[in-house]
Amino acid sequence: MFIVHVNVRVRPECVEGFKQASLENARLSVREPGIARFDVVQQVDDPTRFVLVEVYRTLGDPARHKETAHYQTWRDTVEDMMAEPRKSIKYTNCFPDDSGWG
Repeated sequence: MFIVHVNVRVRPECVEGFKQASLENARLSVREPGIARFDVVQQVDDPTRFVLVEVYRTLGDPARHKETAHYQTWRDTVEDMMAEPRKSIKYTNCFPDDSGWG
């Protein structure tokens, strides 16, 4: 698995619009064969901060995700809602793993 955490801070007046666009993107993303999980989480003490937790099956799946119409619609829709450029951090999973030991 290949995991990406996308950290986003949106402008206060755009919180609901960002959330709705991101939820729609997530609903469509989980239908992609290369996506194992796609979470949209909002920070409790600062509702302008979100983390998108994207879990891909292979290293090539994020690029395929970015080719979809729903991702491109999301990207274009939320671009002006962000208070700063989004940042992503990439991970691989340690547990559970596919070795049969986890």
